[in-house]
Amino acid sequence: MTKVGILSDTHAYWDEKYLKYFESCDEIWHVGDIGSMEVAEQLAAFKPLRAVYGNIDGQDIRRIYPLVNRFTVDGADVLMKHIGGYPGKYDSSIVGTLFVRPPKLFISGHSHILKVKFDKTLNMLHINPGAAGKQGFHKTRTMVRLTIDKGEFKDLEVIELAD
Repeated sequence: MTKVGILSDTHAYWDEKYLKYFESCDEIWHVGDIGSMEVAEQLAAFKPLRAVYGNIDGQDIRRIYPLVNRFTVDGADVLMKHIGGYPGKYDSSIVGTLFVRPPKLFISGHSHILKVKFDKTLNMLHINPGAAGKQGFHKTRTMVRLTIDKGEFKDLEVIELAD
């Protein structure tokens, strides 16, 4: 059983609440637009960090984190990409991968819009954790926590970060 904290679009903003809400997590996954190496380093110093770079991330972040990250955790095939779209409207850069070999969980960011939706066509859960940073049009900063247990997703929680 693995408990995961998922966030995106921090845009170089650091909030101590990330640590508070991810204290019980085994890993943290950042789905791009990290914005600064300092944010990545603080998260990685706290818990194991898996991440992808986003469109605003510089070469320092791109050297360390990939554009697409696919891995298996506790029996679940996971695919992360910053610009990925959502069920029914996937980004053209990832749609081929999703339809040829769909993961069990696809996580994307970029839109700053929290969305959790099951794609019945691909038998896959899609999560966009929204935006945890302050830059952007979103009104509420959000993150997600969930547990993966033998390939199943449980106890999914949406975390709203009050300012």
